[in-house]
Amino acid sequence: MLRIKKSLKRILCAGLAAAVSVTMTVSAFAAEPYESYMYDTWEDAIPSQNAYRINNVVSGSEMGLSRIQDPNDALYVEGASARLSNPKDMYLDEESQQFWIADTDNNRVLRLDMDLKVTGVYTGVFGSSEIAVGEDGESKFAAPSGVFAKKSLYTGELYLYIADYDNSRVVKATVDSERKLSLVQEYTKPDTELYSVETFNPSKIVVDFAENVYAVCTSVNTGSVQFNKEGEFQGFYGANRVEVTAKVIAQKLWRKIASNEQISGMARNVPVEYANFDIDEDGFIYTVTEAANTTTDAVKKLNPAGYNIWDNETGDEYKFGDIASEYDATQNQTYSTRLTDIVVSNNGIINVLDFATGRVFQYDRECNLLCIFGTKNSTNDQKGSFSNPNAVEAYGNNIYVIDGSKNDITVYSETTFGKIMHQAVELYDQGRYSDAKPYWEDVIKRDGGYPLAYIGLGKASLNEGEYSKALDYFETAYDQDDYDKAYKYAREDFIRDNFTVIIIVVIVIVAGLIALAQLHKRSIYVFKGRFRSKEKEGK
Repeated sequence: MLRIKKSLKRILCAGLAAAVSVTMTVSAFAAEPYESYMYDTWEDAIPSQNAYRINNVVSGSEMGLSRIQDPNDALYVEGASARLSNPKDMYLDEESQQFWIADTDNNRVLRLDMDLKVTGVYTGVFGSSEIAVGEDGESKFAAPSGVFAKKSLYTGELYLYIADYDNSRVVKATVDSERKLSLVQEYTKPDTELYSVETFNPSKIVVDFAENVYAVCTSVNTGSVQFNKEGEFQGFYGANRVEVTAKVIAQKLWRKIASNEQISGMARNVPVEYANFDIDEDGFIYTVTEAANTTTDAVKKLNPAGYNIWDNETGDEYKFGDIASEYDATQNQTYSTRLTDIVVSNNGIINVLDFATGRVFQYDRECNLLCIFGTKNSTNDQKGSFSNPNAVEAYGNNIYVIDGSKNDITVYSETTFGKIMHQAVELYDQGRYSDAKPYWEDVIKRDGGYPLAYIGLGKASLNEGEYSKALDYFETAYDQDDYDKAYKYAREDFIRDNFTVIIIVVIVIVAGLIALAQLHKRSIYVFKGRFRSKEKEGK
């Protein structure tokens, strides 16, 4: 009976969500090349309001890259291309209000202002380098794949860090002008037995407050390679765990009984290397793993010791990206989530980019799914669709995605729904449930199937002592844990409000039981007396 009830509720909720979303988002769907959706409690995809709209798509020409072909311009580079070519990374330094792009196949790094207009072009670094230096004193970049900028707490100077992939180095430099970077430090392959990989090809990079450098390197699956401020190798940081599959378990059992010769012939189970990372304003490092269908450590939040705060072994369950694989009939392909980049906004919002589908999955601080937007379409030039989405950035209400095939940047801005939802989430994450209440109510008016809104309203009602309302909201959201908590409070509240009546009822019941017991004893006494009288008469 319970299963039937759950199934009926599931169908009704999905139907209501679909009806409301379709009715209220027809115009939004028509304007975007994708249809927004969410996952409900039963992990089914349901239609949802668009939280973001495509604001602009910026190519090389809109960035003003034609300037680098003008001999009279300060940005002039002889023989340079005026378009991007396979850009693999993008970083926004909010303090200096500058974007940095690793324009990989053009072997350069670009600096853009907040309007995405080019303000600097850098083809290498000047200074004493282990890599060949030209007659002009510049050591050229070779396929730079990652970029990071940070103002030093020690010197107050802005340092630019570049993962110079084909040159097998990480570069730390100061920005001297529109065309010149001065080398401060090079981080190269560690000369130690601890680093057993033959190559050193850094692809992505982050730097913490102490100016420790963390580099994701191809073929290194023991975590990111860590250097201190002086360039000394410190070890590996935040390695992924081995994905536990039936094959892995079977092999582990077989190793217990196999001979040494058999064991030597077995394939080794090693962790999957992660693809990218970001660091938040509190110094926590977040990583993403691009391997298809991986669930172990797909997204991690690492503490300074390199341990995942979101460890599923604690009993909490965190899911990122699409829950199920998706079949595209037009391409005759099945797409599985491949998380390729992550960015954490200053407000704690987590944005994860899926390379396989071109979607951005947005979560709050507690990993609650907020919205999904974006799409992948390599067969045409439809505005806002992606072919090879390589990097994601965030600033204020905007999300930026760079495409390595279409060689442009797509800028997303909030819709009215997105703004209201984010206001509610911000208050909700601060524990200000009652303040968030009117925003959640507005969210439900616009999207009646939005799961987190009912949880938010339930917690507001719980906070205000309206336990019956809280129970209704949590039941609608099918939030079992919060429902149990609300039920406990409702029970305690009922007992407190009706304590006198309950005591009177208990006293009456106890008195009644005592009276019945006395009557019962008296009846037995009378019965025994009559029985004895009859016995005497019989004698």
